[in-house]
Amino acid sequence: MGIGVGIVLIVLGLIGVTGAVTLPDGIEDNVAGDTLGWIFLVVGILAIILSLVINQQRQKATYVEERRTEPRPPVQ
Repeated sequence: MGIGVGIVLIVLGLIGVTGAVTLPDGIEDNVAGDTLGWIFLVVGILAIILSLVINQQRQKATYVEERRTEPRPPVQ
């Protein structure tokens, strides 16, 4: 899920940086569109990197299965 969110944020960031879509005046007055695009782009890249690191750590985890049996009686 983290990789998908990261890709969506990168796409939104690239749209904002390139100026492909103009933001409404209410938003543009408070935050510049290209600044918002750069923020989305950086957060998207960080989301993908963190997702890959967490998945890598999961793959390194080892699970130990312990079986206990009753001792056999001595053979005579």
